[in-house]
Amino acid sequence: MGEQRSGGTSNSDKSNKSPSGVTSGRKPAVRKPGASRPAAQDTTAQTSVKTSVGRTSAGKKAAVNETPEKPAAATKAAAKKAVTKKATAAAEAAPAKKPAAKKTATAEKATAKKTAAKKTAAKKTTTAKTATAKAPAKKAPARKPESRAAMVRRARRINRELAELYPYAHPELDFTNPFELLVATVLSAQTTDLRVNQTTPRLFAVCPTPEDMAAMDPERLEELIRPTGFFRAKTKSLLGLSAALRDRFGGEVPGRLEDLVTLPGVGRKTANVVLGNAFGVPGITVDTHFGRLARRFGWTTAEDAEKVEADVAEIFPKSEWTMLSHRVVFHGRRVCHSRKPACGACPIAPLCPAYGEGETDPEKAKKLLKYELGGQPGQRLKPPADYPGQPAPPMAPPVAAS
Repeated sequence: MGEQRSGGTSNSDKSNKSPSGVTSGRKPAVRKPGASRPAAQDTTAQTSVKTSVGRTSAGKKAAVNETPEKPAAATKAAAKKAVTKKATAAAEAAPAKKPAAKKTATAEKATAKKTAAKKTAAKKTTTAKTATAKAPAKKAPARKPESRAAMVRRARRINRELAELYPYAHPELDFTNPFELLVATVLSAQTTDLRVNQTTPRLFAVCPTPEDMAAMDPERLEELIRPTGFFRAKTKSLLGLSAALRDRFGGEVPGRLEDLVTLPGVGRKTANVVLGNAFGVPGITVDTHFGRLARRFGWTTAEDAEKVEADVAEIFPKSEWTMLSHRVVFHGRRVCHSRKPACGACPIAPLCPAYGEGETDPEKAKKLLKYELGGQPGQRLKPPADYPGQPAPPMAPPVAAS
């Protein structure tokens, strides 16, 4: 026979393989010629051996084939479970995160709105401040620095203008002698001249002289001057100055500043009123109206009455002091009010550095004028003959108790 091809399988190789395809490693028994067939036992044993060998081989193949498959399946199942758990956890966490995200977004939007509103308000405030700073309402244009000589010239021109405006200026307290003027001036503290003028007729009817007043019962005097306010303190002052006039000056009012200021309740202002209007001695009366206008006119920056008096006395000649006081006080009561000056109706507005502090509209300013300039009664019940306004009405009689 020829030589078999390489890689082929011989009959002997085929005979050595078991039915399951696994080589047993044993050579099959060769029956010699003439030998008898093995007994049934042997055949059975051989069959059982083959079967067991086949089973063993099959089991090994199955083990080989199944062993790697079980871990792979388990891993896949575990992976699927993990993925499922993650998906479930993500699904459960998603609803919780969304509201939280929504809340955060809402809070951020609200914060942004508040910030925007604050910025807008700040811009408006800044704009308003800038507008106010750029265009102040009703303010006079800035004046150039004024020399001392220029201020004096302007001040004296104001005095001349006021003299033309108030040629009838006078003290607005009713009196017929120095004693009545002294008492009326003491009573005018913290009240109006009108209230004093309505009170003094009854008072002077009861005690016309210092001796009569010094002998008055304090309670009776308090009752007479009660309408002027602060009646207890004023009663004490009136009784003290009346007794001093009686005891030290023979019942007469002295005509010197040094003597007047020694009387109870009499200060420099009261003394100047009495000296200037009862004795003809020039004096500057610095009350609230005079001090306010002197500062607005730029005559002084002082607040103290005596310092204001000294500053103004250096500007005007002594002969003008008394009438200057009346004119300035008249103007302060009628036009240049404390809270809202009638700048639009003021004849000396071009000369006033404070122009614009009050109402500048002419029609509105006219409504702010008082007394004779506003068509109203004055403060005196018996004004001078040249007064162009109406006299003040007397005090209404007290209503009787029912």
